[in-house]
Amino acid sequence: MAALDGLPPLREVIQRHGLDAKKALGQNFLLDLNITQKVARTAGDLTDATVFEVGPGPGGLTRALLALGAKKVIAVERDSRCLPALAEIADHYPGRLEVIEGDALKTDFEALAPQGPVKIVANLPYNVGTQLLLNWLMPRQWPPFWQSLTLMFQKEVGERIVAEANDDHYGRLGVICGWRTEAYMAFDLSPQAFTPPPKVTSTVVHLTPRAEPIQCDLPKLEKLTQAAFGQRRKMLRASLKPLGGEALLNRADIDSSRRAETLTVEEFCRIANLL
Repeated sequence: MAALDGLPPLREVIQRHGLDAKKALGQNFLLDLNITQKVARTAGDLTDATVFEVGPGPGGLTRALLALGAKKVIAVERDSRCLPALAEIADHYPGRLEVIEGDALKTDFEALAPQGPVKIVANLPYNVGTQLLLNWLMPRQWPPFWQSLTLMFQKEVGERIVAEANDDHYGRLGVICGWRTEAYMAFDLSPQAFTPPPKVTSTVVHLTPRAEPIQCDLPKLEKLTQAAFGQRRKMLRASLKPLGGEALLNRADIDSSRRAETLTVEEFCRIANLL
């Protein structure tokens, strides 16, 4: 992509600005510009979209998003060392890149969202990725302010996001994601794609919001899944005893001898609505 956008190679940028990845910030930089373009393409047509990016680092994915035509990129970066490198990209794409220095977990993305389509595309820091996803799944209104999420996680987390009933990876995250979105794993990335290489394989997950998810109270659904999967090897009559146990399950017309991993999202919502 250096030839495509005329900017220096990422390794040169990192060396010039002294951007060694910090483990405390969960940083693993993606330097292969062919891969960053592949991630950006997974988000679909960007030409009319504002794209939120979290943790851009030296800007590999940022450059891909802009080169592929994103109307505007709003990048939230906690590491002040990365700001000069990102400023160079902003100068190269006048008016199309806005960089916000701050903690993504404390950022109100919904308040920042402009009119028009919004997509979130990010190589998320491993230590905050799951919480950021849950934050985006719980906006003030639904359908949400975003049109799609294209996010990179550890492969194990990706498997939990897309898991359905009777899958070994199925749990609270799979229920919440399955309730509100349609999700799939787009492709995997080996540790060698990153600097420094993490100890695990990564995966890119693409999520789109369900226009009309099953009516359900989120706090009740969270409480239910926490109880059910907190003792996942037990029958539901035992794991849900504090919430009503067998009587609750009978009202929901669900066999109390079943275990949490066998329940569909619809069945979890049915029970939650009876709490």
